[in-house]
Amino acid sequence: MLKTSQQTSLRQEQHLLIRQLADVILDCWHQTLDLSPYSLPEGLGYVEGKLEGEKLRIENRCYQTREFRKMHLELAKVGKNLDILHCVMFPRPEYPLPMFGCDIVAGKAGISAAIADLSPTSPDKTLSAAYIQELSVLSTDKFSEHRELPPWADIFSKFCLFVRPKNELEEQHFLEYAQQMLKIHCQQALQAEPLSPQQQELYLAGQNYYCTKQQKNDKTRRVLEKAFGPDWAEYYMKSVLFDVPQGK
Repeated sequence: MLKTSQQTSLRQEQHLLIRQLADVILDCWHQTLDLSPYSLPEGLGYVEGKLEGEKLRIENRCYQTREFRKMHLELAKVGKNLDILHCVMFPRPEYPLPMFGCDIVAGKAGISAAIADLSPTSPDKTLSAAYIQELSVLSTDKFSEHRELPPWADIFSKFCLFVRPKNELEEQHFLEYAQQMLKIHCQQALQAEPLSPQQQELYLAGQNYYCTKQQKNDKTRRVLEKAFGPDWAEYYMKSVLFDVPQGK
């Protein structure tokens, strides 16, 4: 049975790395950008369901700014077995910005997946020279197990980090990588100049492509379908997780 209500944050009940990354994201947003609230569809700020007999809780927090039409942080918890963090920053098409995204999946055995990237939305699917210069100093060599991206994942950049951290040290290395990537992104956004109407259409198409590809994530869809049914899962995927922006 689907339930919606306002609840206190799930952060304090989740894996330490998820708590730390959520704090990093929110602190960076509040300290760097001029935030205002972003309204999700009614009833989707906090959701409860059942997944294989365990309570599934989902908490969404969203903001918007001059540069970003939607900044979404989702925390989810399944019983005591699974903790999830999901974050995407959707730029306004007026600005030539990539898509910041990061996810962490934590189970009883530890972190099974941690990913962070700045996915290009430009017509040539590359990051700008300014981004490349700053991101090139970040190291991805501190991890013993890099994971393979799914077949639909041509949306990611060469700076995408997708790992299974083996210990607390590697978890902290991932946290630092995501934090530095986010910091670079917010600073670049503040310096961004508006695009011409013709260029905006091209960047909007790039963002649409990103959202369409992310909607093909079968693992996310299967979890939502098991907990809430296929219709609700489709609605949530397309209206909350990866809503496709509309042209002007």
